[in-house]
Amino acid sequence: MQWSSVRKKLALYKTGVDAVRAVLVGVDTGREDFADSMAELSLLADSAGSIPTASVIARKGKTDPALFIGSGKANEVKKVMEEQGAEFVIFNHPLSPTQQRNLERHIGFHVMDRTGLILDIFSQRAQSHIGKTQVELAQVRYRMSRLVRAWSHLERQRGGIGVRGGPGETQMELDRRMLATKAKRLETELEKLQRQQRTQRKARNRKDVFSVFLVGYTNAGKSTLFNSLTKAGTYAADQLFATLDTTSRKVHLDGVGSTLWSPIRLDLSANYPTSWWRHLEPPWMKPSMQT
Repeated sequence: MQWSSVRKKLALYKTGVDAVRAVLVGVDTGREDFADSMAELSLLADSAGSIPTASVIARKGKTDPALFIGSGKANEVKKVMEEQGAEFVIFNHPLSPTQQRNLERHIGFHVMDRTGLILDIFSQRAQSHIGKTQVELAQVRYRMSRLVRAWSHLERQRGGIGVRGGPGETQMELDRRMLATKAKRLETELEKLQRQQRTQRKARNRKDVFSVFLVGYTNAGKSTLFNSLTKAGTYAADQLFATLDTTSRKVHLDGVGSTLWSPIRLDLSANYPTSWWRHLEPPWMKPSMQT
């Protein structure tokens, strides 16, 4: 099944129509937090709009460079997928582009790693201009890292005018250049939006507005508490990354005057205690650090 049709079903699931069934896969290398990590993966899958139907656990000291879990476990995953009527696989670990491609060919279903899952959740949750720009930039960078020689047409060369017999460019190089151009445009746009944010923040500081921040990890109840205190009515749910954008509301406090309240997640550049954070690759950190 193509990922576009899976995404369409994820969207339908939000409205109560149909549901996307997924199989979770993890490699237990003996870490103490493995069980917690798999439990979090199930919550992430649910937050993305899928229904985890089964888990396949491989116990290995070293992962396979080609299929990550080896051909035997890959066959087991395929069997479980067919038995459960699942439509895609979610790995609890970062996969290399080659591993992801090989797994999809071997299993015959779409394969997603933990990083891709979190970025998909971010794309669903972002509402503001700056939030959408941050997520789109992260996705472009992620796609740039996934460019692999998946199809034979990537071997064909395109020579320019007057370059008869020259090396030309492969389709992959053209794709990479196109993504790099898009990333540069998004970086410029994001810097402009962040400058505007800084200007607005300075203006509030000059007005001597007292700011209150509700700080916590994802799904700690910040939005629920925020709504209770400010009557804001912002979206709140028992989900990981239910909200991505920062919302602010003014509240009048006796003896203080006008105050500005905002729920924010902890600065993720610090050591994040939950295991999902250890599986996020550095290039994709920036979007989640902004809220």
